Amino acid sequence: MTPPQEELLPATRRALLHRVAVAQAEGRAPSLVAAVVRDGRAVWHGARTCVDGHGPDENVQYRIGSITKTFTAVLVLRLRDEGALDLGDPLEKHLPGTGAGEATIRELLAHTGGLAAETPGPWWERTPGTLRPELADVLGERPFLHAPGRRFHYSNPGYTMLGALVEKLRGAPWEDVLRREVLEPLGLTRTGGRQQAPHAGGWAVHPWADAMLPEPLEDLGLMAPAGQLWSTSGDLARFAAFLMRGDDRVLSAESLAEMRAPAAPAEAADLADGATYGLGLQVQHRDGRLLVGHSGSLPGFLANLTISVADDVAAVVLTNCTSAPLISAVGADLVRIVAEAEPRIPEPWKPLREVAPELLELAGPWYWGTSAFALRLTSDGLLSLAPLANAGRRSRFRADGDGTWTGLEGYFAGETLRAVRRPDGSVSHLDLGSFVFTRTPYDESADVPGGVDPDGWRGIG
Repeated sequence: MTPPQEELLPATRRALLHRVAVAQAEGRAPSLVAAVVRDGRAVWHGARTCVDGHGPDENVQYRIGSITKTFTAVLVLRLRDEGALDLGDPLEKHLPGTGAGEATIRELLAHTGGLAAETPGPWWERTPGTLRPELADVLGERPFLHAPGRRFHYSNPGYTMLGALVEKLRGAPWEDVLRREVLEPLGLTRTGGRQQAPHAGGWAVHPWADAMLPEPLEDLGLMAPAGQLWSTSGDLARFAAFLMRGDDRVLSAESLAEMRAPAAPAEAADLADGATYGLGLQVQHRDGRLLVGHSGSLPGFLANLTISVADDVAAVVLTNCTSAPLISAVGADLVRIVAEAEPRIPEPWKPLREVAPELLELAGPWYWGTSAFALRLTSDGLLSLAPLANAGRRSRFRADGDGTWTGLEGYFAGETLRAVRRPDGSVSHLDLGSFVFTRTPYDESADVPGGVDPDGWRGIG
């Protein structure tokens, strides 16, 4: 294991502070606080404020809006991992009578359930939750705007349904379950549904004047699982480290990787932006980097959590104004600054502990038709199949225990790879989802579909 890197270099720290200062000044934010995570811990904290001598630190609470959805998604994945539900289950199976029951749990997590973006009636973020005492008040008379599973359509009521699902299966209020199963194990002592001093006040900044107006702080009631939480840059830094590495007391690294994988079909505008959605996490390509996380907003507050797993860097940005600065861009920039100024030091290469002769026999070049591929045994116990040219289909494969292998990604995800042997035990070819890979291009001794011309390779003559 590579030892933790040292604290950030002075030039990197200044670049981070400069980005935060520009965001606060140009965005006219009353205050802005940020943190950077590397190697599983916070390595930088910065803040700017309009009040001299009162800069917020990592313990000052802000509302985090829809970052709450990621916490709710973690609770749902915990239930799945325990066997209490399947993500393909319709909501009706576990929470009957809502009127939105045909949407599956996976679709609700990925915002593909077809539900409306907002609740009927007055703006739910700026009115008390007592106006929506029942799930029917959250959904209204027309819950579905689209057929479930057909398109991505961000839905706040969808996460209210997931919160109600958690309450039904746990037999306890959503916030109590969250505290017991996520917040306490991860040490997020400054995260919860109610503000606790010290906390920032929420402000609206006039668009054409340097003047401010206080925003109301409402209890969202049933909408809490979609956006109620207050948190700090310190707590969210710890949460970001968990989302990158996992914690078996809360959720495994494998389940978190599933949350980070795109799960929603991207619309044309999303494709242009390089953005899509996983299970409770936003996913985007920016500056050649895959970023996951979530943004959040409520009247008076903006929040962003951005993670680059490949760089092992995350950023948290919180501010107490209704609009501007665009802090999702700030979060991405903080990640980029660290990743480019101080690139991640890779783990040392290590060989396999044991090499099975029957697997070593498979390593090396193979041909699908005339396209050259290389099959490698890697130190993590997987097989890697990749084209020798830069472009082409590639995947890693996990052993199934019966002599076959299952693809983990890309075109071959879920497909079975097996070595087909001749009667004498030697390998004839590889079969991958009906594709035949041979040791030489169109090997006539192998079972190539369609056969091989008996006259063999020839010139144009």
